[in-house]
Amino acid sequence: MKAEVERLFEGGTTLCDGAMGTMLYACGVFIDRCYDELNVTQSEMVRSVHQQYLQAGAEVIETNTFGANRFRLQRFGLLEKVKEFNLAGAALARQCVDAIREKRQRPAFVAGAVGPLGVRLESLGERGPEEARAAYAEQIQALAEGGVDLLLLETMMSMDEAEQALLAARQVAPRLKVAVLFTVGEDVNCLDGTSVAAAVERMEALGADAVGCNCSTGPAVVLSAVERIKAVTKLPIVAMPNAGTPRSVQGRNIYLTSPEYMGSFARKFVRAGASWVGGCCGTTPEHIRAMRSALRAMAAQDAGEASTGGASLPKTQLAGKLAGSRVSVSVSEARGTGSASESFVFRKEGTEPEPLRRRSRIGASIAGGRFVTMVEIVPPKGIDCGKELAGAALLAEFGVDAINVPDSPRASARMSAPSLSLQIQQKVGIETILHFTCRDRNVLGIQSELLGIASLGLKNILCLTGDPPKMGNYPDATAVFDVDAIGLVKIVNDLNHGLDIGQNPIGGSTGFTMAVAANPGVSDIDREVRRFAGKVEAGAEYAITQPVFDLKLLEVFLRRIEGFRIPVIAGIWPLTSLRNAEFMKNDLRVSMPDEILERMAAAPDKDAAVAEGVAIARQMLESVRGAVQGVQVSAPFGRYGLATQVLGLERGNK
Repeated sequence: MKAEVERLFEGGTTLCDGAMGTMLYACGVFIDRCYDELNVTQSEMVRSVHQQYLQAGAEVIETNTFGANRFRLQRFGLLEKVKEFNLAGAALARQCVDAIREKRQRPAFVAGAVGPLGVRLESLGERGPEEARAAYAEQIQALAEGGVDLLLLETMMSMDEAEQALLAARQVAPRLKVAVLFTVGEDVNCLDGTSVAAAVERMEALGADAVGCNCSTGPAVVLSAVERIKAVTKLPIVAMPNAGTPRSVQGRNIYLTSPEYMGSFARKFVRAGASWVGGCCGTTPEHIRAMRSALRAMAAQDAGEASTGGASLPKTQLAGKLAGSRVSVSVSEARGTGSASESFVFRKEGTEPEPLRRRSRIGASIAGGRFVTMVEIVPPKGIDCGKELAGAALLAEFGVDAINVPDSPRASARMSAPSLSLQIQQKVGIETILHFTCRDRNVLGIQSELLGIASLGLKNILCLTGDPPKMGNYPDATAVFDVDAIGLVKIVNDLNHGLDIGQNPIGGSTGFTMAVAANPGVSDIDREVRRFAGKVEAGAEYAITQPVFDLKLLEVFLRRIEGFRIPVIAGIWPLTSLRNAEFMKNDLRVSMPDEILERMAAAPDKDAAVAEGVAIARQMLESVRGAVQGVQVSAPFGRYGLATQVLGLERGNK
């Protein structure tokens, strides 16, 4: 066994596993539980996760001991359980590895996972280096006693803490190989500000056997880290990123990068010099399976190029890579273990949704390239929606294509958006676009409500994160935010493919058209563009912008999204007064050109101000007509006639 472990560090490509916490959470373990305790209390669940990663092709699996140190366990009242949890974690992983070796004669290895202590060291904190080293030594000694093959000191946020962890490993387990992995920010520096190159050089000087990067802000940043590490060391390099950039919502990170995307980066990591690849937060066996396939395809391509005189790799270098490669696992391996998390991991056969043009009338218009018109109708605060139904009837008579129905905008308590949407469609006959937010629903509620909505015939969804409760009249109300808008698009896309959030067939496609929001006027346009790209990647089919008054901002945004452009519907708001314009600018932080403020200020009375607001909106509509595929016009204060004036529609214009 020792000789086999040595070979892991001598060349070739090694495939590691993915996230443990993500999988356990998917099995129903609450986020505030001690996950290390599960090695003892729910060992079958942990064993199942290990088995699924091995079946996906992983050659190195990590023990479920990331937080099994005295400082983290003390928070759960489990200080005395350090040795027990680490021994149990090592034993579970060892059982799974030994079983797969015996059944398939395929080498696999156990890495003892050691994460950061969760406390600050001097001078930023109260814990001294000796205390930190002792805590690491206590955990590592138990892992070594439990029979791990090597150690992964991972998600190290500071060079000082990584140093104490490595020194502890050398002190209590000198025969074990040790890989030290840092997590880095978008600047590709460690979170304490140290350059990743300097941190790696320090770890190599202290005797690390491999170095690299895990977690961080997604595969792109980790790729940059690998390139910088490659320039300063000849040690094996490990790349184990999160499944994309985490979306932070109410303190919870959501990861929704597709397996195919992670697979593409597996190839890039190896090309850049990484020897070990795998995944961190948000990755599942499905991601690891995709990475395995990508690596196998790359090896086959390189072999073909070598045999035909291609210049992808020198033949001697290629021979070394192929000889050391351990990613050629049979596709016919068993697919599951019957565990509670199996349905989350393995994508089953779904249903291909109908083309966009067949799902709804608005979908047909979008797919056909026709310029579409939408008007927003806000649900009432009570049970009487007579005014809203009358407004919808008026708009239908004028030939508006669809009605947008917000979901409790600005966190206000109103009639549910699905209720009003259904009544409009049934009683008026005009199609609706339902705003659907993540604020008030966990992922189970999201799925249940979407299934119900689809069964009622509501087919158009605008996926939104939602306004936080603190914006509304009930600031102490509890928000959920299990996912954000990007995650919601992913859920809707799965339902459209006939799969629930556990990847189980639901009997058919929900047939939704999927819209997302965009805000060209935000101050951080780079972040907005990144999020828009994430929405498109998740499956968004068209976008509706927030009201835009500065057309230059819209032009800039449209240029920025050219590489992942989907049809864009521009939001237009007819101002009703100078006060309305000032509120939009100062309270809602909407970019408002001085020229518009001056025009509204020049209006001599209320009627003139309304007329001027309509004139401004009509000018904006004409200006954007050639650049977008439609407009959504707001009806401020329920004045639906203003929307028809902006659109220039006449009765019977259907």
